[in-house]
Amino acid sequence: MNHFFKTIVRITFPLSAILLSLSGFSQTKPWSVRMAESFMTNHKDSILVGKNTITRWDYEQGLMLKALEKVWNRTGDGKYFEYIRKDIDQYVRGDGSIRSYRFDDFNIDNIPTGRVLLTLYQQTLPDKEKYKKASDRLWQQLEQQPRTKEGGYWHKKKYPYQMWLDGLFMGEPFAAEYSLLFNHPEHFEDIANQFALIEKYAVDETTGLIYHAYDESREQKWADKKTGRSPSFWARAIGWYAIALVDVLDYFPKNHPRRTELVKYLQRLAPVLVRYQDGKSGLWYQVIDQGNRAGNYFEASASCMFVYALAKGARMGYITENYAADARRGYNAILANFIEEEANGTISLNKTVSVGGLGGNPYRDGSYAYYLSEPIRKNDLKGLGPFIFASVEMEIAAEYGIGKGKTVGLDYHFNHEFRKGPAGTEEAFHYTWEDRQHSGFWLWGNIFNELGAKTTSIKAAPARDNLKGIDVYIIVDPDTKKETANPQYISPGDIKEIEKWVKAGGILVLMANDTSNCEIPHFNKLAQAFGIQFSNRNRNMVQGMQFEQGKITVSASAGQVFKNSKKLYIKELSPLSLTKPAIALLEDDGDIIMATSRYGKGVVFAVGDPWLYNEYLDGRRIDSSFENFAAGKDLAVWLLNKVPKRNQ
Repeated sequence: MNHFFKTIVRITFPLSAILLSLSGFSQTKPWSVRMAESFMTNHKDSILVGKNTITRWDYEQGLMLKALEKVWNRTGDGKYFEYIRKDIDQYVRGDGSIRSYRFDDFNIDNIPTGRVLLTLYQQTLPDKEKYKKASDRLWQQLEQQPRTKEGGYWHKKKYPYQMWLDGLFMGEPFAAEYSLLFNHPEHFEDIANQFALIEKYAVDETTGLIYHAYDESREQKWADKKTGRSPSFWARAIGWYAIALVDVLDYFPKNHPRRTELVKYLQRLAPVLVRYQDGKSGLWYQVIDQGNRAGNYFEASASCMFVYALAKGARMGYITENYAADARRGYNAILANFIEEEANGTISLNKTVSVGGLGGNPYRDGSYAYYLSEPIRKNDLKGLGPFIFASVEMEIAAEYGIGKGKTVGLDYHFNHEFRKGPAGTEEAFHYTWEDRQHSGFWLWGNIFNELGAKTTSIKAAPARDNLKGIDVYIIVDPDTKKETANPQYISPGDIKEIEKWVKAGGILVLMANDTSNCEIPHFNKLAQAFGIQFSNRNRNMVQGMQFEQGKITVSASAGQVFKNSKKLYIKELSPLSLTKPAIALLEDDGDIIMATSRYGKGVVFAVGDPWLYNEYLDGRRIDSSFENFAAGKDLAVWLLNKVPKRNQ
């Protein structure tokens, strides 16, 4: 039966159908959303950790907020962002000081919440500088954190000369993102060293598993006097390490000489995790190498962490695609064994061990008996967060084939604006993939990425070599002299190259803007080649917060593109006029809002506004009745599906 089950999971799609049928649950919302909503129902306005009766700055808080951020990025529902912001604002004061945080504890567990501080700082917010100041304080802690003789962070000041696996998750993803954002390239060497020390001193030579910790001084009673290692292989500790690896790689520079080391650590660990995945259930044990020894049990948090690391590692290409099937098998088992429906419509996660540590008072000796002595909790945050992490990865996996092998290029040549960035240097912004503020296309780019497509920028004129390998080419709001001192106007040579590219099978997206903010005359010469013209008239002029003035209803003809969105928000747009071969896709009150044009083997899509930038996708500004996020995904799917097979 188990062999049959494993075979079916490896070859059957779509994944959403598998998860529903095998779990025995009936639902319409994704599991990530259901768990996020259940969590917010149980923690309405603040996060209480474990048996605490008062809120405090805590790594479990940071873990859950990062999980909610993933759901926000996946759904565009602003309620998740607001929950994150309101929770953080209970701690972070205007001067960047953090309530209940004690710098001189040098507790690396205090760092993870810094990840959402960086998220908040990168948004369009009036008080964003306080999040920068607070993240600076956490960075200063890492800079001054006591270290082993070889440079490894002590887990806490009160745990001298000890490196714990947990500490890699606690410190390094924040350190990597901070280093990238604020231009500290020298620190990536230090990040690589933290992982290298664990690989050197904590990995078991026989099994490949990783001990929970090692004591450089060999003074702790739990430490082996020869190796300094703790006695047992605690699954969640290895899970923290696995998450740290895949998340740090999000920020580690692609050209850094030590990036390949981190990838190799994951490649070394992945087969070990699968080797210790229970063959019958698909889960992992609390003490990972002890199987069904008396007292051992399947543990939820570690199982979720391993699913996340394997699924994300396979998706990102760090490990082979085969591991995605092992992640799916583990995830199906999590749904079947740990998820519980509650009477009020929420869901719960069972069988998460409350804690696992070493030393202290009473003394924790790291033995098998110790790890089995800690209580098991329902809805422990250390399980809920990783469950959402894993669920998001499974939901991405179900759609990843849509864009796999395809590349979406965004023009940075005709749209070429700059501002002062977080590190004090000039950075490109305004309709760019990297811009996470309201002016950017970060969320739309993330949608393309989660559909399996690669996103890239095209910084030079559209010559043949620059368009080689590009399947979808997006040109947005070419600059006027008001925006750029020396704008690059679209030339006849540019038009000729783009025409040839589309005719050969390219998918072109043209997004104009209102006439005062877009260089319409030269843009129209390009559009004219495909039977499209942007008018000099503006419509949907929105006054203040009267968002209904920007309403566009998806017509039946546009339903071929916008299958999951009916009410759109597009303001101050330029209507279109068409000649053959262009045809209207979406009309409103006598105006053509969107059009398509079949040209040779390619397709052109045109709209008179860059309406899919973050401000109108992230759920923070416009009325929640508008469905721009869903529309952005619908359009991305349609564009990717239009790519000719020979281009893939």
